[in-house]
Amino acid sequence: MSQEAKITKHTDNLIKALELDKAGNWDEAHKIVQKIESKESYQVHAYLHRKEGDRNNANYWYRRASKKMPEINLDEEWQELYDLITEK
Repeated sequence: MSQEAKITKHTDNLIKALELDKAGNWDEAHKIVQKIESKESYQVHAYLHRKEGDRNNANYWYRRASKKMPEINLDEEWQELYDLITEK
């Protein structure tokens, strides 16, 4: 698989994970992001743990993404992540 194909597949999977989360399926969203190694997947992973209430785990993933835990609400963070990923 070419690097471009991998990026497209990862992007599609991250969009799917965010949409699953929005539909209330946190577990399936988490399963998806666990399999992807990228800064964007780390951000989604962090968001999911923040939403879960596991701030320590969320902080770990924000650090892996080279980000700080945002001070915005979860809905705003979800939208920022969705916009970031769909811009690719």
